[in-house]
Amino acid sequence: MPRHGVSPGKGHSRSGREQGPDRSRGAPSLGLLWMGLVLALVLSDSLVLWAGAHPLPGQGHPAGFGRIVPQLWDAFRGWNLTCPVCKGLFTAIDFGLKKEPSVAWVGSLAIKLCKLLKIAPPAVCQSAVRLFEDDMVEVWTRSVLSPSEACGLLLGSTCGHWDIFSSWNISLPAVPKPSPQPPNPPAPGTPVSRILFLTDLHWDHDYLEGTDPDCENPLCCRQDSGLPPASRPGAGYWGEYSKCDLPLRTLESLLSGLGPAGPFDMVYWTGDIPAHNVWHQSRQDQLRALTTITALVKKYLGPLPVYPAVGNHESTPVNGFPPPFIEGNHSSRWLYEAMAKAWEPWLPAEALHTLRVGGFYALSPRPGLRLISLNMNFCSRENFWLLINSTDPAGQLQWLVGELQAAEDRGDKVHIIGHIPPGHCLKSWSWNYYRIVARYENTLAGQFFGHTHVDEFEIFYDEETLSRPLSVAFLAPSATTYISLNPGYRVYQIDGNYSGSSHVVLDHETYILNLTQANEPGATPRWQLLYKARETYGLPNALPAAWHDLVYRMRGDTRLFQTFWFLYHKGHPPSEPCGTPCRLATLCAQLSARSDSPALCRHLVPDTGLPDVQRVWPRPLFC
Repeated sequence: MPRHGVSPGKGHSRSGREQGPDRSRGAPSLGLLWMGLVLALVLSDSLVLWAGAHPLPGQGHPAGFGRIVPQLWDAFRGWNLTCPVCKGLFTAIDFGLKKEPSVAWVGSLAIKLCKLLKIAPPAVCQSAVRLFEDDMVEVWTRSVLSPSEACGLLLGSTCGHWDIFSSWNISLPAVPKPSPQPPNPPAPGTPVSRILFLTDLHWDHDYLEGTDPDCENPLCCRQDSGLPPASRPGAGYWGEYSKCDLPLRTLESLLSGLGPAGPFDMVYWTGDIPAHNVWHQSRQDQLRALTTITALVKKYLGPLPVYPAVGNHESTPVNGFPPPFIEGNHSSRWLYEAMAKAWEPWLPAEALHTLRVGGFYALSPRPGLRLISLNMNFCSRENFWLLINSTDPAGQLQWLVGELQAAEDRGDKVHIIGHIPPGHCLKSWSWNYYRIVARYENTLAGQFFGHTHVDEFEIFYDEETLSRPLSVAFLAPSATTYISLNPGYRVYQIDGNYSGSSHVVLDHETYILNLTQANEPGATPRWQLLYKARETYGLPNALPAAWHDLVYRMRGDTRLFQTFWFLYHKGHPPSEPCGTPCRLATLCAQLSARSDSPALCRHLVPDTGLPDVQRVWPRPLFC
């Protein structure tokens, strides 16, 4: 099911550049599958989006593997690779990569494979491999991936078993869980807080008006994109409906035009600051993005407290977030130290300490409310460092349990912010997080994430029956246009600052910049309210049961679903219609805050004839 499309008269063609591999180049080299792992984790997301596809991530594997493995399998099958030969190759890889000179050698072979399978344009292949090769070789030599597991991934279960991300459990305190106490809607006239929510800003330093929005690279509208054909318009001044990020002027327009949406009590900002040119980024590039956008936020939001979370694009290589036990030049210390310095005016010393260690923190923004900012890269399917050890990286979930138990003991409520939503995480991490949410349902008042660039939510249920909704994670739409979206931001109305406040979400509003209007000659950008959730969907409140009921109302009411579909894409939906399989799969995603859990969707499909809704489950691609 295509996720992205174009509106009439404004779109640009997208052609998939999928071609069969050239099998005339001899036997496979020792570095070939290694390169497949690199490119699956790095480039395949952008390139699948480029081709307009929307596949389901492989069950239990990093999402990129599920997309790239068929190409690799076809390539190796053409060489008649047998299981014994495969295991021999990977034994040799394990031996060879222990030698420092092999890094460049494997990288050269990797570039050849990238070009052979036409995974990216040649220049992107070259840059991506050289950027990632050192970290990936380090991960490979430290990882627990055995030759049998690698060959099982490539050739099937008869050759070996892929179980590198095996099941694990965190420990919960022996304190009995209190009886569930769903919050009551606050009395009329009680204070209401407004929280500005920013996510996925994706500033492109090299955005250039008039350049080709449909270039061959995974990111366009840039200085290196060239000019479009005379038959098509170039990139707009404020942004473009294509595979493009935002110029700084659009982000400045967003922040300077917040007045009608305010005033605000505080700001949650859940990351992804740099652009999507992930094949060609340096640490200096990432730090420039961090400091430039942080300064812009401070300039326009002034004394407002801002509470950030770490996105998956802040690092380079992208998605590369080693656990704290990785030291030296491979560690993330360079990034966390820069964040601590940039965000020091907003965060207390205790929060800055854990930020420097693992990119997460907790603080108390007001009496009775604890805010926890998670580093969701430690749950990421795309974080290649988790090949070494994916069991509660950095001890973050166990730390979260301690924070929630302490809040329960004090009678405080908790908000959690993070970048990647829990339903998009590695299975064991996601299931443990789900278990934690269920245990502390009385304490947890709100969950706020981004990453998917679209407007959606994920519902949590009791673990015993998976039928009683007990929490909801709100997934706010992106500031960036990537891909083919209007720029946008979110405002949450929260039960306010008073003794006994539930601190739950009461409603939310979404604001957008209509690019078609903004890019008209002589026009000025106008950020406008797109919708209010309760009013638009007819919700009695914004508690979990109301969102659960909305999903099932949309199952039977196609007009209501089409409204959701329009707003899901920030007012710029795909031109292709969303039929029954698409609709059910989209609704399934709203119910699925637990990764790889088809039981959560079992009530959606009895009358549809679809044997397995997960076959068409449209998990948005990782951005």
